[in-house]
Amino acid sequence: MRRLEGRVALVTGAGAGIGRAIVHAFAGAGACVYIADVNGVAAETVAAELVESGAQAQAITADVSRGQDVAAMLRVVEKAHGRIDVLVNNAGVNVRGDFRHLSDADWVAIREVNLDGVVRVARDGFALLKASGRGSLINVASIMAHRGLRQLSAYSATKGAVTALTRGLAVEYAPFAIRVNALCPGFVATALTQRVLRNPAIEKALVDSTALRRLGRPEEIATAALFLASDDASYVTGAELVVDGGMGAML
Repeated sequence: MRRLEGRVALVTGAGAGIGRAIVHAFAGAGACVYIADVNGVAAETVAAELVESGAQAQAITADVSRGQDVAAMLRVVEKAHGRIDVLVNNAGVNVRGDFRHLSDADWVAIREVNLDGVVRVARDGFALLKASGRGSLINVASIMAHRGLRQLSAYSATKGAVTALTRGLAVEYAPFAIRVNALCPGFVATALTQRVLRNPAIEKALVDSTALRRLGRPEEIATAALFLASDDASYVTGAELVVDGGMGAML
């Protein structure tokens, strides 16, 4: 039996990159997946890929920084299934720049998606996770929650907050059979990180700071998400699963 056979999974920010890899992994493990993304065309494209492969998949256009979008997104799944077995908070943005010149507007834009969106989805999705009886909430944070890098301070602040929120929710949600964990990827080759990696010197420095001496692949993060989503992690909650190629272990 496949690890997520018969389960319902909703992944935000699933139109590309790590999110896309996660829904592909979940669908391959037997889950019915909902692909939520602010880019509706991208979400539809991923859903079409999965349906063509024989999976159950549906796209939802949603901006997690907007409460009405989150409510509508959850209603779609509630109407079809009445529960969510796996909920992945993956949507994220970044505005790279010197913190001394960070505008209020840029800070709000980062915070509203990376932190407020996670709070909103985790809070408003509680009832559907509880209805599962074995819910798994996965918050995608980042190795940058624990490391510093120039021009990423605001991003790091939001991801650090996500890991703290994860620990708190693990305790609050445990009586309802909901596990809550954080997934902390290192630097993975995606469209989001290309804004940083387009500078060869920066890419070399990051690779040199990683024990395995390479960037990660989205599929490698998705495999870790699949573990946290499945019964293989039935005694894992309040944890941070770091998948960074050993970057955190380097001096």
